[in-house]
Amino acid sequence: MSAGRRQRRLLVTAVTTVAATALMAACTTTPSSAGTGATSLHGTVTVLAAASLTESFDALRKDFEAAHPGVTVETSYGSSATLVQQVDNGAPASVIALAGTTAAEPLDKSMVKDTKTFATNVLEIAVPPGNPAGVDSIDDLAKPTVKVVLCADTVPCGKAAQATFRKARIVPNVVSKEVDVKATLAKVKLAEADAAVVYHSDVVAAKGAVKGVTIEPQLNTSLAYPVITLTDDAATQAFVAYLLSAKGLATVQSFGFGAP
Repeated sequence: MSAGRRQRRLLVTAVTTVAATALMAACTTTPSSAGTGATSLHGTVTVLAAASLTESFDALRKDFEAAHPGVTVETSYGSSATLVQQVDNGAPASVIALAGTTAAEPLDKSMVKDTKTFATNVLEIAVPPGNPAGVDSIDDLAKPTVKVVLCADTVPCGKAAQATFRKARIVPNVVSKEVDVKATLAKVKLAEADAAVVYHSDVVAAKGAVKGVTIEPQLNTSLAYPVITLTDDAATQAFVAYLLSAKGLATVQSFGFGAP
């Protein structure tokens, strides 16, 4: 074989080898190396959450969906007791986030995949910005001239308020009890009550629509917030992981919640 033919054969072999290598690399490229990564997730995550989590979970949903365009997060808010009852009665849910661990006790444990605490909260008195009734402490809620609104006794904020009143040894002048903490706060916003016992996070989320009056720590009641995973699909697992991440926890805490 001449030297020229030998060089041409070597050149053809080299080109063929390079082309084959490139083809194999293209075929074995992973989604993450192709730049899709976590955005390859698809599906719907149905989240049932305590009413006090409305603003923080709305922000979480927006951020999570921006990072995962293939996933839709559907949120529904209400009293923790009502949400647990709905799940036990067959309402579809991927995740349920509650105000207080006690609220989770009636939940059908056969449906629970995992439970993690992601936040804490304490009670606070909400009054109108001008505080016309002059409420400066929890003792003032016992005055007959102060119209007080509470959450219903069956929901976490109502149970927590009753525990605080027992510690303070007072009987508040209650004019109504509402279905959840947002409905309770609304009474003050609408000037239909002089004071309401809600969560600190609700006062923060109200952004000046109400004024907060601190309850002394030795009298206050703290609640731990659990997030309970009910399905094990990838989209749900990713949402819960985001909630528990440093960024997710920071978002929740920016709305007045405490660290878990």
